[in-house]
Amino acid sequence: MKTDLIEIFQTIRAALQPYAALGFNNRTNSEKKYDLWSEKNLEIDGEKRTETFFVSLDIRADHVALELLPEGLSQHERTMVIKELDDLTLHIIEDKVAAGYKIFKEQEWV
Repeated sequence: MKTDLIEIFQTIRAALQPYAALGFNNRTNSEKKYDLWSEKNLEIDGEKRTETFFVSLDIRADHVALELLPEGLSQHERTMVIKELDDLTLHIIEDKVAAGYKIFKEQEWV
C-alpha cells in the first residue's frame, strides 16, 4: 500500500497518461498536477464549447485529489480523496476513468 502522496500521484498519473493518445490534451503536467481536456468543438446542452474537461489529479495538503467527469454529478461525487493507494483502489480509479472515457466516446466529445 502506498501512502506517500508523490508516489500515489505518480502511480495514478501513469494510469491516466495513455488517454493523452486517445484524443485528450494536457493543460497541466507538473509534479503536483496533471489534467486532460478534450479540445473538440462541440455543443453540450445548447452550450458551444471549444474545450471540455475530462480529468484532473493534484496533490493537496494531506491527500491526492482526482476529479473526473461526467458532468451532472455533484462535486462530492466527482472528486475522490486518496490518502492511501492499494491495487484495489487503483483498479477502481482505472475503471472510473475508463467509464468516463466511454461516455466521451459515445457522446463524440473526443
